[in-house]
Amino acid sequence: MSAAEIIRDIKARKFKPVYLLHGEEPYYIDQIIHYMEQHVLSEMERGFNQTILYGKDTDMATIMNAAKRYPMMSDFQLVVVKEAQDLKWAKEIEGSSKEAEFVLNYFEKPMPSTILVLGFKYANFDKRKKIFKVINKSGLVFQSDLVRDYKLAEWIENLVNEKGYKIAPQASALMAEYLGSDLSKISNEVEKLILNISKDITIDTDLVQKNIGISKEYNVFELQKALAVKNVLKCNQIITYFGDNPKANPLVMVMANLNAYFSKILKYHYLQNKGDAAKELGVNPYFIKDFETAARNYSLNKTFETISLMREYDLKSKGVDSTGNTSDGELLKELLFKILH
Repeated sequence: MSAAEIIRDIKARKFKPVYLLHGEEPYYIDQIIHYMEQHVLSEMERGFNQTILYGKDTDMATIMNAAKRYPMMSDFQLVVVKEAQDLKWAKEIEGSSKEAEFVLNYFEKPMPSTILVLGFKYANFDKRKKIFKVINKSGLVFQSDLVRDYKLAEWIENLVNEKGYKIAPQASALMAEYLGSDLSKISNEVEKLILNISKDITIDTDLVQKNIGISKEYNVFELQKALAVKNVLKCNQIITYFGDNPKANPLVMVMANLNAYFSKILKYHYLQNKGDAAKELGVNPYFIKDFETAARNYSLNKTFETISLMREYDLKSKGVDSTGNTSDGELLKELLFKILH
């Protein structure tokens, strides 16, 4: 089930006695837990029947004692264990001790009046463990996977559409490039973005730049466009701006974006059928012409050389093989000079 389907069932009062929410992407885990906290119980019921625990501050015995209680003046009680990845429970549930047997017995036959939620974030739960198999049988297991970089623009577009708004492909791509892969951050920026605009308006790059604080002319997105056509003057203007505003344009983010960009150019060179470029590169068809132009200006060998240069300068930015106290801005200028010449 997807996060949206789980929330839909909760809204319809279709509960499971145990939820194991795990995975590398915390956004959906937090989203489901937040919805449960706000909607499973009424405001009056929460005082007696809603228990919030944190993995680093609790143990399985405490969780089991809370789960085995009966609700007061309510059909259900909600027990949420946040940051469950911090629980020191591996030995307690995988051995042959009485404690392990006690815990596993509960998950085999959980209290029907208790909704126990385990939020296990930043990693996938070990599916080989007994408790995983037991919960998968008696409750619900949801795996929250990371959204890959090449799917971020599409994710943003879907999020905006879900809220009843429209966004141009280049605008969602700009947000993906600038904001990175933190879905919570992206979601917050989308909320701010739609706060003062009509649903009849299509969100464009101007609105994104104005409301998210991205420089209209000097951002990674514009740098990629300037590199594609080998506009030396524009590239120098942008990286000078980056050097003067390092907090808004950290070198690590710029390097990551450029590496992803030239990796797609490299992949474009190897495509047998250029008609499938949008699908193969994971980009909106709107941007394929940019990659066609870039591939003409950067031969296969030059693209390899560029990716190698970026690895070299990434190490230099981390102090490896670096000479003196070269600033991030100076390193970026050196890198761009070598890429363009």
